[in-house]
Amino acid sequence: MEGRHHQDLVRKAQGLTPLRTAVVHPVDEVSLAGAIEAGKEKLIVPVLVGPEHKIRAAAQAAKLDLSNYELVPTEHSHAAAAQAVALAVERKVEALMKGSLHTDEFMGAIVHEERLRTARRMSHVFVIDCPDYTRLMLVTDAAINIYPTLEDKVDIVQNAIDLAHALGIALPKVAILSAVETVSSKIKSTLDAAALCKMADRQQITGGILDGPLAFDNAVSAEAAKTKGIVSPVAGETDIFVMPDLEAGNMMAKQLEYLAGAETAGIVLGARVPIILTSRADKTLARLSSCAVALLLARNKAEAKP
Repeated sequence: MEGRHHQDLVRKAQGLTPLRTAVVHPVDEVSLAGAIEAGKEKLIVPVLVGPEHKIRAAAQAAKLDLSNYELVPTEHSHAAAAQAVALAVERKVEALMKGSLHTDEFMGAIVHEERLRTARRMSHVFVIDCPDYTRLMLVTDAAINIYPTLEDKVDIVQNAIDLAHALGIALPKVAILSAVETVSSKIKSTLDAAALCKMADRQQITGGILDGPLAFDNAVSAEAAKTKGIVSPVAGETDIFVMPDLEAGNMMAKQLEYLAGAETAGIVLGARVPIILTSRADKTLARLSSCAVALLLARNKAEAKP
């Protein structure tokens, strides 16, 4: 079944109170229809933020009725991002969702607003449903942190583990990826992997089982690991794939999507509200599953508060 894991996430989230969500600059048919469909599925309550004439033109082209949805008019995309962030700061919305604007413009408004920050570094997770893999694949970071330091990766890993918990993965298995399986001073990502695993041993990272460095084949195939003589509690059962840098993560996610038929959802973690970061090329299921992930995360955090 196409997108079976994503469909499971949507079903799991549908019984929860929908997230009031500022949808930023939904001025094309795809982004607007995705937000409206998520509203119909009771995953979000869309608040449409952007140039009113463009949003209504997109609605007319897609034959969508906007009469039941709040529209906050702005002059252009930059103003839409700023207005949506202000709504989040004022707690008038519970989440932010990217529409038809560039990621840098969308995230720039968020990152520069200190009141949306937490002690954690923000990071991105692709929640990938790959037909030939038995588990959800959480790939991080592929959109925010370009060349993360070891300290950055601590937050990237912990953010992903916390997300896995919210999605129902009680003890996620985390592969710290590199090109090789042995530690080498010539390859920085192997040194980071070794340090992250030891930090998990010392409870500086909690809630998951870490191993690395692992090459991608060992992370997804226990047989490949066995062939190479690797004994690992993670090999072949990886839930979270921690990438060396953004370039590697972005290329892997898009290769899975375009060559392996995977469905990708996207979310930014580490802010005070969930940030639904979809691609402008995403289809409806990807947008629905991204909203479902945000809803599960937000309600899990609410339950965890004392």
